[in-house]
Amino acid sequence: MATFSDDPSELERLDWQLLQNGPITLYLRRAVLEPDVAWLREHAYTVVEFDCLGWGDDKDMHEALAETLSFPDYYGMNLDALNDCMTDVSVPVEGGLALVFLRFDAFASRQRRVAPALLDILAHSAGRSLLFGRRLLVLVQSDDPRLAFEPVGAMGVGWNRKEWLAKSRGV
Repeated sequence: MATFSDDPSELERLDWQLLQNGPITLYLRRAVLEPDVAWLREHAYTVVEFDCLGWGDDKDMHEALAETLSFPDYYGMNLDALNDCMTDVSVPVEGGLALVFLRFDAFASRQRRVAPALLDILAHSAGRSLLFGRRLLVLVQSDDPRLAFEPVGAMGVGWNRKEWLAKSRGV
């Protein structure tokens, strides 16, 4: 299934509008977020919400993600393990998956390194999902109107599979 068609009406879809600038979108007001979440539900998205106010540290974050997203028992409770487990999260073919993080600013203020790393992992996961024609959206609500992050989901420029190793390039 293609992620979107080239029909001009697709450009008016909320999910297309959200994804056009990346898979992660910030929200301040719940009055803006809630209708968007309702639209996603109406369009066959599975919506999973996390309240980040109670996430005092990264352990709390990992526990919430592991339980809610049904990570395996051997989940390592670290960012590398999170990146690995996100590849196994089921993103429905119809609609997609929307992860909604409420009051993310509270967690981000306590975990200045982990919060953007989480968003980076989710952006990469969304990109992988798109390769298979599946939509993974991340909606991040903040009570802080100044919440901002450096770009996430940036992809490095890598060598092709036959010249990946330096020795194969004569280096």
